[in-house]
Amino acid sequence: MGVLNYSVSSASLFLFFVFATIPSPLFAQIFKELSHHHHHHRHRGGVHVALPESDVELLEFPLNLEYLEAEFFLWGALGHGLDVVAPNLTEGGPSPVGARKAALDPLILDVVTQFAYQEVGHIRAIKKRVKGFPRPLLDLSATNFAKTVNNALNRELNPPFDPYANGLNFLLASYLIPYVGLTGYVGANPKLKSARAKRLVAGLLAVESAQDAVIRTLLYERLLTKVYPYDFTVAEFTNRASHLRNKLGKSGVKDEGLVVPPVLGAEGKIQGNIIAGDRYSTAYDRTPEDILRIVYASGNASVPGGFYPNGARGQIAESYIKRA
Repeated sequence: MGVLNYSVSSASLFLFFVFATIPSPLFAQIFKELSHHHHHHRHRGGVHVALPESDVELLEFPLNLEYLEAEFFLWGALGHGLDVVAPNLTEGGPSPVGARKAALDPLILDVVTQFAYQEVGHIRAIKKRVKGFPRPLLDLSATNFAKTVNNALNRELNPPFDPYANGLNFLLASYLIPYVGLTGYVGANPKLKSARAKRLVAGLLAVESAQDAVIRTLLYERLLTKVYPYDFTVAEFTNRASHLRNKLGKSGVKDEGLVVPPVLGAEGKIQGNIIAGDRYSTAYDRTPEDILRIVYASGNASVPGGFYPNGARGQIAESYIKRA
């Protein structure tokens, strides 16, 4: 015990003499530099980050999709969105167009409510690492979804498809959303440089993948169900919707419906396709450009539309608009 006291006292005395020999102006400068170094690497605009600029851009881009998912699920389940649940996360961005509460049965309401709050958490997680941007203008109107479904089925439905009409319709509309973000995270991961960014994307990807799997499983249970009052089945809808995304994305097959030819199934042996994957049953990837082509519903990353009437936000998305 006496040795310990002696060691501590000796160390303290040594440090006292070291700092006592440093001129006051120099000591002040050292302290200032240390403080600045700590601030620069630990905080940027109140955000806890230290990431390469390319990582920042890659992490900011999916905020566009997280805003879309959060608003769609919140409105569908609760009848209100981020303006009520977490207004600070919107940063004053415009409220979504046409979103409303869906007529959901208890099970789907429960599932969608869980998804909704998970998406709020995703926005928080990304903004904890990067500054981000205000919520972009989102078109979540039944009219917009109806256009997408008409394009997928290559015919105009009468009455127009309404995602908010019932639980099945809402699940079908949900089929159109999380999977796109999932492929984006797969595509972004190998481009990231920092371990922190990779860890965040891995965590986001895991939950987005789980959400997509739940949606696909719930729809798989209804595979041969006809979507009232139309003549197409759930299976046909998913196949057509996936085909449309492949067409808009212009990067080959990155999307598959719930039933595929056996040659495209797992190990080339099965038609059931609850979880989409490549020949090795690993997830498909997409680039930001692919994703913009799809969510704009234009097939062109420089031509906004679809869910983003004024375009997506962030350095990557805005760079395509500037090129137009």
